[in-house]
Amino acid sequence: MGILATPLTVIERQDERQDIQAIVDIINQHQVKRVIIGLPRAMDGTIGEQAEKVTAFAGRLSHQTNVPVEFRDERLTTVSARRLMQAASVRRTRKKTRDDAIAAALILQGYLDEIRE
Repeated sequence: MGILATPLTVIERQDERQDIQAIVDIINQHQVKRVIIGLPRAMDGTIGEQAEKVTAFAGRLSHQTNVPVEFRDERLTTVSARRLMQAASVRRTRKKTRDDAIAAALILQGYLDEIRE
């Protein structure tokens, strides 16, 4: 419905071909209409080496699907996710995976909030 972002799954990195196929499978299974990708900009807003890698990956992904691929600034989303989880007193099991999933949900929620305005 485009109201609330929630983590669906976490794809454990294998190799790029398998990673892209896993994303395409999710797009097809869930009739995804748009892919939102977090872009890791530097704190001053510039595009660094990691953001260039993400942009290149997104380009390769977009060649495998007809669904539009868009970027969202992901600065501080992991920090926000950790603070949110600390406030909720969540246990520390599988910390990185959980933080990444929550950070992704925060990125998507920002996008959803923006398009509703």
